[in-house]
This record gives sequence, structure tokens and C-alpha cells, in this order.
Amino acid sequence: MLSLPPSVRIFVARGAVDLRKSFDALSAVVREVLRQDPLSGHLFVFLNRPRDRIKVLYWDRCGFCLFYKRLEKGRFAELKVEEINARELLCVLEGIELSTARTRRWYTEPKLDARITTT
Repeated sequence: MLSLPPSVRIFVARGAVDLRKSFDALSAVVREVLRQDPLSGHLFVFLNRPRDRIKVLYWDRCGFCLFYKRLEKGRFAELKVEEINARELLCVLEGIELSTARTRRWYTEPKLDARITTT
């Protein structure tokens, strides 16, 4: 399970990125392409052209961390947006296609009855 605080945002580099790049080169992509600060503590997602590899770069207050996953078969879902949430990132990492996935609402707050009478 991926657990992130609500203040952490997840940005996606929409084009293909050469995943041979390391920490410094990927942080340069964050600055130049995504126009974000790589030291912000947010997560930055990069996919290669065949979409069989993914890297996630983030800063943890004392250094860069890099999560790297390579698929033996198949491809990661194409990410057409510039920002996703933690649940969507987890779905991508687990092989769930975001365009066909549905989120069901499990709970809605009951509406107050406008016809409240006082006696």
C-alpha cells in the first residue's frame, strides 16, 4: 500500500524519458520540463517510450530517492495528465488501466431535511 500525506503531489512527465538518466539528470527534467522544484518533496513520475519501465523521483529532506520498476511482460498505462493522486499511481504500478477504472462512492453525507419543524 502506498501511503502519502495529502500535501504531497505527484507530477507526471507526459513524454517518454530516457530512464538511463540518474538523480541529477532527472531533477533537471523536473526543473526544465515539468517546471517544478525537485526539492519540494513531491513525487515525479517518468516512463520510457515502450512504457515497460517507470521511475519515481522524490526528495526526502536529506537526499534524492528513486523508485524504479521494470515489467517483464506488458506495459504501464499511458498517463495523459500532468498530475495524479496516490491511488492512481498505485493503480499504474499494479497494472490497472486508469481510463477504464471507475471509482465508486462508498459514503455520502446525508442531506439535512430542510423541513425541520420546531415545537
